Amino acid sequence: MRKRIAILMMTAMGLSACAGYERDITLRDMRPATPGPDEFSILPGKPLQEPPSFTALPAPTPGAANLTDQNPMGDGVAALGGKPARLQDTGVPRSDTALVAHASRNGVDPNVRAELAAADEDFRRRKSRFTRIRIVRQDLYNQVYKRETLNARREWNRYRRAGARTPTAPPPQR
Repeated sequence: MRKRIAILMMTAMGLSACAGYERDITLRDMRPATPGPDEFSILPGKPLQEPPSFTALPAPTPGAANLTDQNPMGDGVAALGGKPARLQDTGVPRSDTALVAHASRNGVDPNVRAELAAADEDFRRRKSRFTRIRIVRQDLYNQVYKRETLNARREWNRYRRAGARTPTAPPPQR
């Protein structure tokens, strides 16, 4: 009798592992804990204001930003005395052109993002083989990428052993 129950339990666990999405390679579990609404997903618009001239209004562009759209990052930067316009991606600044030229001196692979995305998807697929069998929901991202992170202290020691100057690092403890 116990043997049948054990076989039945193993069969149920095996079948439950096969359930789910066809390509379930997610490692982050970002689902809300409750089935209720997410109150942070709704951003109210800014109040409407009458423009100084109705003839100077730009033509509407579908999908583009609106004057009444919230910009929390820009508003926060402005509140702290910064320039919200600096948040816009305007390409490589003139002060960094020499750095970009030196970094790309041996050529730049235009397909590097696609290759990296494919390699990362393959890595996540390999690491998420048995993540569907869970008793408790958990976020596995940090656990899976733990070996891929850089240990700052170990790298600092490696550079010091190689003779590189590290003036901002604390002296070694004896």
